[in-house]
Amino acid sequence: MSVAARTRAPRRREGIKPLVERRFPLDLHPRLSSVRALYEAAKESRWDPARSIAWSSFQPADYSAEQLAAARLSWSHHVWCEYGRIAETPALLMRFCLEHAGESDAKMFITVRGTQEIWHLECRTRMAELLGDPVASPASDVYAAVFDQRLYADAFDPALPPAAFIAAHSAVRDGLALELHREQLRHARDPLVVSILRRLVADKESHAAFGWLFLEETHANWPAGLAAQIAEEIADAVGRIEFAGFHCTWLAAAGCADDIVAADRITREAGLGACTADEERAVLVRYFADARTRLARVGVVLPVLNHPALGSV
Repeated sequence: MSVAARTRAPRRREGIKPLVERRFPLDLHPRLSSVRALYEAAKESRWDPARSIAWSSFQPADYSAEQLAAARLSWSHHVWCEYGRIAETPALLMRFCLEHAGESDAKMFITVRGTQEIWHLECRTRMAELLGDPVASPASDVYAAVFDQRLYADAFDPALPPAAFIAAHSAVRDGLALELHREQLRHARDPLVVSILRRLVADKESHAAFGWLFLEETHANWPAGLAAQIAEEIADAVGRIEFAGFHCTWLAAAGCADDIVAADRITREAGLGACTADEERAVLVRYFADARTRLARVGVVLPVLNHPALGSV
């Protein structure tokens, strides 16, 4: 699948019923035991960005002006990545609430996920502030458009089954974000950055686990054709978002994110929470091989994904 400039083809809506609220009878009994366990564990792992992280420990004098400026841009990129979840996660929760036969377990976990994502956004923003304030938007309008995907609208789209949205954005994309955070943590040396990334990795582990567990626990009851639709949605999301440079800036269209690619390299050398393109490339190759295997276990055959800077995965 090519990932040159692409737009989403309109979905077929013939025979698709609009989403209508139907609340009763209430069904709050656990049906997805592994997802309910994630919810219970997430409640127990509650933390507070203001009190759980020692913000005053950061020592800007330990770094050069070039390193601080680069890290400011790298962490601003983290803010751009996280900000969209503020609308996406509540939209997904509302979609589940409108699916009358939907399991309560997913609804309960998503409420906790939304809170954690706010904490993540606060941590990223506060780190950028310590480095000189967040950069409000990418310098390139082309690159800025990568972060405006209107995923909240996709979450409400009655033509897109919740399982397809979760597969693409909770299992595959959250799983990729998790592995990239783990790689950033491996190379981080600043104590404050290490403490932030440890919190993010711990939460992202449960976010990605939610997506994969939801697929594993529900796939036996999927209607005919849903596995193929899931594969199509994953390929579209990866090509349209990830392969456009959402997390890995060096995958962006030529020239539009070169400033962040350069900043990430300096940030990585300073141990302030980034990776080089070569390190991220290794993560991508490894991750998509693993994701393809996991998807095959639930009957989803992912097509080969291609990007000129990455090759085929």
